[in-house]
Amino acid sequence: MKRITSTVFGTVTVALIFAVVPLFSQAPQPLTLKLKSTVRVLPLLRGVPQTVGMRSGFVRLKPGESVGWHTTGKHEESLVVLQGQGKALVAGKPSLSFTAPAFVYIPPATRHNVANTGDQPLVYVYVVAPAKVP
Repeated sequence: MKRITSTVFGTVTVALIFAVVPLFSQAPQPLTLKLKSTVRVLPLLRGVPQTVGMRSGFVRLKPGESVGWHTTGKHEESLVVLQGQGKALVAGKPSLSFTAPAFVYIPPATRHNVANTGDQPLVYVYVVAPAKVP
C-alpha cells in the first residue's frame, strides 16, 4: 500500500510540474520593438502571452484621417502623442483637443474616436489595459 501511495504521489508531482512549467515559460518577457513610421497602425503588444493584459500600438494618421469610433470595453486607454495635433472625440462629452507632445486618457467603457485635425501627420502610441469598471 505504501508503494502504491508513493507511486501515485510521484506521478501526481511530475504531472503538476509539467502542467505548471509552461505557465512560467509563457510569462511576459522584457522586449524592445522598432516603431515603423510608414504604417498607419502597428500593433505592438497583443496581450497574453506577451503581457498580462495590456495591448499597445503605434498609430500614424494623415491630415483629416481618424481611427474610427470604437470602445475598448472594460479597458482604459492612454495615448502618448509624439507628433501633430488632433482631437479625442468622446461620446456624450466635449471633444478634447491636443498638440504634441501630449498625453490623452480615455476611461473604460467609453465610445471614442481620435482624429487628425492638423496639416501634418498625427503620430501616437496607444496603451490599453484592463481596468475595474466602477
